[in-house]
Parts: sequence; structure tokens; C-alpha cells
Amino acid sequence: MNTRKKKSNMARRDTEKGRDKQQYKKSGYRQEKVKAISKENRKSKENDDQKFEDQVEGRNSVLELLESNKDINKIFVAKGEKHGSINKIIAIAKEQKIVVVEKDRRQLEEMSQTENCQGVIAIVPPYEYCEVENILKKAKEQNEDPFIIILDGIEDPHNLGSIIRTAETAGVHGVIIPKRRAATVNSTVNKASAGAVEHMKIARVTNISDTIEELKREGLWICGTDIETNKFYYNQDLRGPIGIVIGNEGKGISEKVKKNCDFLVKIPMKGKIESLNAAVSTGIVVYEVVKQRKLEVK
Repeated sequence: MNTRKKKSNMARRDTEKGRDKQQYKKSGYRQEKVKAISKENRKSKENDDQKFEDQVEGRNSVLELLESNKDINKIFVAKGEKHGSINKIIAIAKEQKIVVVEKDRRQLEEMSQTENCQGVIAIVPPYEYCEVENILKKAKEQNEDPFIIILDGIEDPHNLGSIIRTAETAGVHGVIIPKRRAATVNSTVNKASAGAVEHMKIARVTNISDTIEELKREGLWICGTDIETNKFYYNQDLRGPIGIVIGNEGKGISEKVKKNCDFLVKIPMKGKIESLNAAVSTGIVVYEVVKQRKLEVK
């Protein structure tokens, strides 16, 4: 009797062990499956991001792109959009033998990176940055003193786009941005610049401080913007070869870059808010340079 009981208990324990092992295997399998699905989803998202990484959105931006004669792989337009500037885009694209594909508006919205593509998206090759020498060469070809904007860590693509737009309208020869911890030229930047990206030389450098030293050797004066300095921008002589340094939206110019500037200027603040948007600050200082250059010519 005791022997049978003992055997029965042992058999039950073995069965329970077997069940536990099966449950463990199932649990492990589920965990592995969840990891695999998660990995696949990440990979799929990365592929989707890469698929439409280089695109220009919005009617004005695509028109500027077409008129710049730069390479365009394909243009997508929303079905039914056959009026106004869309007609002009389609006509120019046909002249340039660019493929135009009609898509449902919902599909275009899924492709869009700016959330407001205005019914048109152009797929383009990756943006081609230039070298700093190309910017200096452009100034020389135009027989003008170099006028350059140097961005020390602008992270918001909308700010970058707005700054490029201001730079283009003010006759700036080029914009310099860092390779790390900063916004790069993408569809959002292009749209925020209203297509000015297509007409502006933009250099991407490894080290902003080293680039400033290089520009100094080429004869440029480097002007930094800093709220802590004493001199207002309109009291500073900004004529001649000039580089204007604009700092990060939150931190401003880094200490190392600040030390490399020939002089620092600030914009007067009269209200309770102690700082301006980076793009607005750029516009104010850049157009002071434009004003002083015009007065010098007179």
C-alpha cells in the first residue's frame, strides 16, 4: 500500500515536472516570438523611414526644386489635384521628362514627413552638402566679401529651414552646420525654407571651432551672438568679410566656440521673455549686416 502510494506520488511529480517544462518552453517561445516581432517592426519602421527619407514636400518647395534643375527621381501628386500651382508642377515635370504618379491623398499623407504636403511630394537623391571652400569661391565669383552663417547646434529642423530662407533672401553666400547633434537637411527643412535650400550652399563640418579658425585664416571676422555680452548688434561694425555664429536654441553658443569668436553681440530684450527664437535672432543680425553693407556702398 505504501509502495503504491509512493509510486503514485512520484508519477504525479514527474507529470508536474513535465508540464512545468512544457509551460517554460511555451513561455520562452512566446518571449522569443515577441522579441522577433518587435525587432521586425523596428526594422520595418527603419526601412519605411529610409524609403522616403529624401523628399521635398509642398507646392512652393517642389516648384523651387523644379526651377533649380536639380535631379528629381519622381513626383507624387494627389488624385484630383489638377488646379493652380499643381498644374504648373505637372507641366514643368513633363517638360523635364520627370515621372509624375497620381496617388490617393491618404497614401500621400502616409508618405509625408511634414504632415502638410499640400498634395505633392517629390522624391529626390540625397541632399548634397558642399565644402566650405565652395562657399568662399561663390563669394569670390560674385566679387563680394564672404558673408556666412555658422550654426552651432541648431536642433529644430523648422528653425534650420527658416534660417536658410532668411540667408537666401539676404544674399548670404553659405550656411555651415555641424555633423553631430544638429538638424540636417531633410523634407521638413526644405519645406520650412520655402525651397531656399535649393539655392543655398550648405556645408556640414566635423568641428565648428576648427572651421572658424579656417575662416579666420581666409580673412573673415567672426561675430558670435550671446545674451551675456554688453554690446548691442547695431553698435558693432559688421562690414567686410563676416561670419555670424548662431547658437543652440536652449544652450546658445558653446564656450569653446564663443572663445573663438572675434567679438560678441546681443539683441536688446525689453519684455519679460529673455530670449528670441534662433531663426528670428538670425534674421535681425543678418539684416543688420545687409544694412551696413548698403550704407558702405553709398
